[in-house]
Amino acid sequence: MIKKILIANRGEIAVRIVRACAELGIRSVAVYSEADRHGLHVKRADEAYSLGADPLSGYLNPQRLVSLAVETGCDALHPGYGFLSENPRLAELCDEHGIKFIGPSAEVIRRMGDKTEARRSMIAAGVPCTPGTEGNLADLKQAISEAERIGYPVMLKATSGGGGRGIRRCNSREELEQAYPRVISEATKAFGSAEVFLEKCIVNPKHIEAQILADSFGNTVHLYERDCSIQRRNQKLIEIAPSPQLTPEQRAYIGELAVRAAKAVGYENAGTVEFLLTGEEVYFMEMNTRVQVEHTITEEITGIDIVREQIRIASGLPLSVKQEDIHHQGFALQFRINAEDPKNNFFPSFGKITRYYAPGGPGVRTDTAIYTGYVIPPHYDSMCLKLIVRAMTWEEALARGLRALDDMRVHGVKTTTPYYQEILRNPEFRTGEFNTSFVENHPELLEYSEKRRPEQLALAIATAIAAYAGL
Repeated sequence: MIKKILIANRGEIAVRIVRACAELGIRSVAVYSEADRHGLHVKRADEAYSLGADPLSGYLNPQRLVSLAVETGCDALHPGYGFLSENPRLAELCDEHGIKFIGPSAEVIRRMGDKTEARRSMIAAGVPCTPGTEGNLADLKQAISEAERIGYPVMLKATSGGGGRGIRRCNSREELEQAYPRVISEATKAFGSAEVFLEKCIVNPKHIEAQILADSFGNTVHLYERDCSIQRRNQKLIEIAPSPQLTPEQRAYIGELAVRAAKAVGYENAGTVEFLLTGEEVYFMEMNTRVQVEHTITEEITGIDIVREQIRIASGLPLSVKQEDIHHQGFALQFRINAEDPKNNFFPSFGKITRYYAPGGPGVRTDTAIYTGYVIPPHYDSMCLKLIVRAMTWEEALARGLRALDDMRVHGVKTTTPYYQEILRNPEFRTGEFNTSFVENHPELLEYSEKRRPEQLALAIATAIAAYAGL
């Protein structure tokens, strides 16, 4: 087994990995920028080392991270998600220095990170893909020609993109002409590559992803699917496992496709295969070569610790489960509680958490790195915690979600909590039938009341009295 892991990340995913290490008897090493000096992952890890004053450069420097892993006696590195988690150079450097990279090989990361190469691999494996260009676009002229061949609307995508960035829907030639330079610019800044391609836009699809695990002995399994259709501007808000929208036949088919996709590229470790569903048609969208933000709900319905399995696989051990051993029970929902103001176009609301109460009770889990007194830095993603609920039926899961969201208290910043409560009360959502247009089609969900709770009013009065008294 691996004995010591450097966690090349921050926030709640770093805390999640620290906890997995503790349960496995593995020493954990945290890294941090000065903006994260008081982060919970720094406090909870066995060791912690500064990456310098700059809030981002340290987390994005593969050579520095691998050198630090060597210097601190680590025999493995876990990239988490985001930052360098899908950077093949980090995996290569780990291999060159005898550090086990807890993820797939650099070759697989590179192959699946290139969206056009991923499409070719899936087509060769018999996994259905959306109509699109065979490779990258040479220029705007070719983009216009290909769009006319495919038929509008089309999606203009960054070849190295991810996380909802570097992507634009174009309904006409005029929109394509406007979007092309913007996507090129965004892709270059975000991913260091100006390469883009076109796909047919599947209008108002369901967004379904399947979790897979694969070891070095040729064993590959799926852990069923997650429904990520509730999203805003391609950013996921609420995830559900399993999807309440699939038939047992669709569920089995998507799981089989995900396993086929992973085997086709020689995948090892944890990964996610994403699909778009429209009617009876299923199309491959992309593969994420890392642990997902929403891995938590798959853990809740299957009882399988995905991060633990990642570490076991990287240690050279076989999967602890076979496909016939894996079953799902009940429903789980994950709410990405972002420090944003929904009523102000979801504008980020960074600042000090003056008071935080975590929800509890049966079937409630929180993955977070915030605490009372913590200051959310403005340099990173606005997600401050993940609230996960699980129940045996869809209706019970909705009721538990509403109760847990109401239990939770995050004072000092605006959050998306009240917005999610409105979604859970929406009749269309409660039927379990929705697609990626749900948020766009329900602007009225932003018209919720912002009445102050008694404790908030008491705190405001106490603060005013203290200020008046000069305390």
